[in-house]
Amino acid sequence: MKIKVGIPRALLFYEYAPLWINFLEGLGVDVIISEKTNKQILGEGIRNTVDEACVPVKLFHGHVLDIKDKVDYLFIPRIKSLYKGEYICPKFSGLPEMIQHTIKDLPPIINTEINFFESDKHIKKTVYAVGSYFSKDKKQIIDAYKKAYAAYKKHKEQVQDPNNVINRYSKFSHKKRIMLMGHPYNLYDPYMNMDLLDKLKALEIEVITPESLDHNNIDCYAKQFEGQLYWTFARKLIGTTLYLLDKKNVDGIIYISCFGCGVDSVVADIVEKWVRRKSNIPFMLLTLDEHHADGGMNTRIEAFVDMAKWRGKSENNISAHG
Repeated sequence: MKIKVGIPRALLFYEYAPLWINFLEGLGVDVIISEKTNKQILGEGIRNTVDEACVPVKLFHGHVLDIKDKVDYLFIPRIKSLYKGEYICPKFSGLPEMIQHTIKDLPPIINTEINFFESDKHIKKTVYAVGSYFSKDKKQIIDAYKKAYAAYKKHKEQVQDPNNVINRYSKFSHKKRIMLMGHPYNLYDPYMNMDLLDKLKALEIEVITPESLDHNNIDCYAKQFEGQLYWTFARKLIGTTLYLLDKKNVDGIIYISCFGCGVDSVVADIVEKWVRRKSNIPFMLLTLDEHHADGGMNTRIEAFVDMAKWRGKSENNISAHG
């Protein structure tokens, strides 16, 4: 019988799922993913997490509760840094302890540290540390990782395909284009954002996200920021904003944040000020919390889309910010 490893469908799952799943399956592991986010999973997470935690962390707890009794191990790496010279939000570093001290009757947790702040040269050591749970053959481990990384890279290239919406968009298109900004786990979890992507598409909007852009372009524009960007998410979102302000190739920007997010409390404010001061692009900040209110969300989205469509034909695209 195969060893079963559980991966919660939350947080960086939405960024690294192709890498993690393919790597573990390459080691002969049966990977179990928690169910898609629903009312019960969010509710259980809220009830089993400290009040001060942000909503995505509470949701992560709910996903752990969903699979903890179905697996032999839980994969919850201790993530400190994903890129040289940058840190990620501190919640990712303390996540294994938060889970261990909050939820009872857990299987063993694979909490290998991922820290590339100084350099990514020791990536093999990190890969071996995870792989050693299931194999003592270093060649098998590294081969499984190489194949998994190739699958992950292919996935990213497909998202950034030159034929995707960001590149084939024409100013003569009857559709408006809106950039949806935010952390991946806010953008791609339909329950958390109340199906925002589908709602926009139903309103005949072409939706793009930071993942649609070439990451090299994002890095290039982020370097224009006056100061050091120590946070990975901050670099990505600020680089995206500077790109949009330069290219002016969107009809609106919607920034999705979560109540209690420390990074967004700074970055969202910077992004909004830049957009309002340096462009005529309509901007809206949507803050998600534990209470889902589709009616209010729908009203704001429809009003924003109506404004974006009306401006083009009735206002000659004068500033939307007064």
